[in-house]
Amino acid sequence: MGILFITSSRIGDAILSTGILNHLMSEYPEERFSVACGPLVTGFFEENDRVDAVFPLKKQSFSRHWVKLWPKIAGKRWKMVVDLRNSAVSRLVLAKKTVFFGSHIDKSLHKVEQNAAVLGLNPDQAPHPQLWFRRETLEQARDMLGRDERPIIAIGPAANWAAKTWPLDRFIAVMNWLTQADGPFPDARVAIIAAPGEEAQAMPVLQAVPEDRCIDLIAKGSPVQASACLSLCDFYLGNDSGLMHAAAACGVPTFGMFGPSWPHLYAPYGPHTAYAQTEKDFSALIDYPGYVAEEATCLMEDLSVDAVKNGIEAFLNR
Repeated sequence: MGILFITSSRIGDAILSTGILNHLMSEYPEERFSVACGPLVTGFFEENDRVDAVFPLKKQSFSRHWVKLWPKIAGKRWKMVVDLRNSAVSRLVLAKKTVFFGSHIDKSLHKVEQNAAVLGLNPDQAPHPQLWFRRETLEQARDMLGRDERPIIAIGPAANWAAKTWPLDRFIAVMNWLTQADGPFPDARVAIIAAPGEEAQAMPVLQAVPEDRCIDLIAKGSPVQASACLSLCDFYLGNDSGLMHAAAACGVPTFGMFGPSWPHLYAPYGPHTAYAQTEKDFSALIDYPGYVAEEATCLMEDLSVDAVKNGIEAFLNR
């Protein structure tokens, strides 16, 4: 019969939903899966050999994307439909059971725990996000990183809007400390990762890495290939972004930086993760006349280099 899983368009939110998809695969080992999600994240689910079909949902006005999905899923009786987008279409298909993200979910919980609640799981039962990669994808990632035995730290200095980006000179300072002779990762190679369109945010950090240790992953490959590269790294440092969630879902020790976003909702998830936060929280940072999210410049100035270094040290010692 199969299980239909409807999830997000955004990289970070889609990755945060992978834990319950993995949980469903364990609960229903004989079932095959279909996934409906945004075009940017289809590749993550196509890497999973239990997924037979991935339906890209490009958002359109008047909910036309749901209308286009309907004929692809309506001719089948599903064992289960799991709808994290609370769409009307999940109520209209034939299914033995349908669960959805509705008003009954406690929105104060971390997003991973909110997703788990859709399946009736308590926060302490919430399955951690997990990404899957085919063998050929991992081989491509090894080629992109360069086949070298030295450890690799990955840095994601960009974010989807400028207010969430920690100052680049501070990234460089922490990078130098991490890789110095008496640092946590002495002489490690450094991979700088950013998406197309984020080159200006990432290039200054890349240019600060010594040439013999530099790995340029700025606007290189797909989101899945970038995530596969992350899975082969030894440590990740970055702003609150989809890359941060990808690193955490790969099981990489992940340290995130938060300013105008809520860590209680979006911190990297799992025991191998930690974060540092600005002294002011999200609501205080944006409490000024004329604030517009898309136009705001960096709002993370009060997160110091020392605070991040101390947080990383405590995390690695833990």
